[in-house]
Amino acid sequence: MKLYLRLAWRNIWRHRRRTIIIVSAMGFGLSLMMMYDGLVDGFNQAIYGNAIKVLGGNIQVHAQGYRESAGQKPLLPLADDAKVLEAVRAQPGVVAAARRINTGGLASSREGAFAVGITAIEPELEQAVNLAGQNVISGRALTADDGDSVFIGKGLADAMDVAVGDRISLTGRSAHEQMRQRTMTVIGVYDLGMADIEKVSVYMSLAEAQTLYDLPGQSTEVAIFLDRIGHEKELINTLSPALPGYELESFEDSYPELQYALASKGQVMDIFSVIILGIAGIGILNLLLMAVYERTREIGVLGAMGLKPRQISLLFILEGTLIGLVGVGTGIVLGLAFNAMMRAVGLDFTAFSGMTSYTALITDKVYPSWGVGKLLSRGLTVAIIAALASLIPAREAAQRDPAEALHFV
Repeated sequence: MKLYLRLAWRNIWRHRRRTIIIVSAMGFGLSLMMMYDGLVDGFNQAIYGNAIKVLGGNIQVHAQGYRESAGQKPLLPLADDAKVLEAVRAQPGVVAAARRINTGGLASSREGAFAVGITAIEPELEQAVNLAGQNVISGRALTADDGDSVFIGKGLADAMDVAVGDRISLTGRSAHEQMRQRTMTVIGVYDLGMADIEKVSVYMSLAEAQTLYDLPGQSTEVAIFLDRIGHEKELINTLSPALPGYELESFEDSYPELQYALASKGQVMDIFSVIILGIAGIGILNLLLMAVYERTREIGVLGAMGLKPRQISLLFILEGTLIGLVGVGTGIVLGLAFNAMMRAVGLDFTAFSGMTSYTALITDKVYPSWGVGKLLSRGLTVAIIAALASLIPAREAAQRDPAEALHFV
């Protein structure tokens, strides 16, 4: 085999210019895929990563039975939320883990009543991940000691025609299924550029909600925020044995449309990658077919020396595969170089933040990843297409009669 590899390596550089063109085409195709993967991952972190923060974190831990009636936001207190927090915070990749209380209710003003989700948080523990608290446009964000106070979005403030300092009536369901109503002061207004979400979200301090909804010292959820999306299942598999009797759900379970959006972009590129590399594979097919006709007498000599047709065929297949592997190496170098440059400077897409509700979450530059998440599958695709493209030339070479090939002019 070592002899075949040496011969194949020598042969692919006989026509250096043609080989470089084909290698460049395959390498450029692979580098484009790496660039795309890096940019998509950067966008996912900038848009969907922030959207997940707004919607409650990468993973939520609830008491047993929550999933059965999740649509009603049942107030099922966690048996030992301190134990949950200890287990979660010991895991790598966890940026924040905080207790919450979630329930549904109505926010009322002179403009009418609006159905809202009421979320009680520990503001200081969520400071690094709570986008609402980071985008205050009026008043201030919540603190743990705030009582009789709510923090609302601009969308809800506009709909209710209220401002900081105004009083609104907030009605929510307690742990005993009783409706609790209290007049609260608007302490601050935030703006995420997502009016639809802002209209249905109201925040208050955890301590205030514990008193109001009959949950002294308790919480109904632990929200887990990770440094990057995509590691949720791995963390759930790690935590599940340590937290029996709890339900762990990722954003993929709670908001499947987000997961579908993430997956669909990757599937589209997977299809285009095969098409792009298939075109480059035609170049390998053409290169090796030309080599068969140019090296007819050489093939005859190899046959006369005792090489069997399958061995001659193997030589051409190795040549195609080596071209593909060189293309893979070239593509990796180009892809890493581009992504390294983009990671250093970033891409400014803030001008397009108003295009959709989720792009409003782009508050800074987008920084691509290295784009190596699918590198193994991409590289194998290049090598396989290169090997397949060499099958027809290999078959042609193997079918040459040595006697006729030696007299070929």
